[in-house]
Amino acid sequence: MPEIGTTLRETRMRAKLDISQVETATKIRAKYLRALENEEWDLLPGSTYVKSFLRTYAEYLGLDVTLILEEYKRQHERPSDLDQLPISPHSAARRSPPRPPRVPRGLIIGIVIVALLVLFMILGIRNKDQDTVPPPTQTTEKRADAAAAARRKERRKARTRARARRQRAARKAVRLRLVPQGVVFACVVDASGGAVVPGQNLQPGQPTQTFRSKRFLVTVGNGQVTLEVNGRKVDVPDSADAVGYEITPRGAPRMLAEGERPTCQ
Repeated sequence: MPEIGTTLRETRMRAKLDISQVETATKIRAKYLRALENEEWDLLPGSTYVKSFLRTYAEYLGLDVTLILEEYKRQHERPSDLDQLPISPHSAARRSPPRPPRVPRGLIIGIVIVALLVLFMILGIRNKDQDTVPPPTQTTEKRADAAAAARRKERRKARTRARARRQRAARKAVRLRLVPQGVVFACVVDASGGAVVPGQNLQPGQPTQTFRSKRFLVTVGNGQVTLEVNGRKVDVPDSADAVGYEITPRGAPRMLAEGERPTCQ
């Protein structure tokens, strides 16, 4: 299996999730999430918290929780020092109990006979009781079926709740892609303040990748570009001047005044 941290980081990046999104969804602080991805175990509160955080993070990413935890235990948990002590013949001899006193053979035979008699009596009583036990009724079978159906229903509810939590987390972010129809300057800054498009000329027919964040600030140098927000096209006004937008999950993109536009400088 690949390294635990590498598996977590690559899965998150394939899902196009920011650390801030994972922090909001899992309630695990961002610095601890980065420590898990970098396998900086000393930065975490302790082994119990490490396994708890790994379980929560792996479940959120849809990974095999058991495999992740077993890999962590194999790499970072060792048996106690007492289990690893070598066993020497002298120490084994010192720890061996003293030999019990010899019991007379006649007493042993008597005990065995009594034990056999008691066992035969118990078996006879049990067989008699089994003969008198009535077969399971239809009511009992119905109760068992109802209990099994209730368990299945509860499992379906749990899966539905987990899916709803993932969908709510996804709705807190917005997806953005720029599709240029001509040469156009573009600057795009995400919610963390990082420039995902760092002020460069986009060429026609070469759209950007799809970015994901809680918010974007966008500046384009002219109107020869289309914004795709959550898969929907937003036409930029046909203008030779720069245009700016604020894009969030709530509502349509908001046009920015000149002083509000990012410059990526």
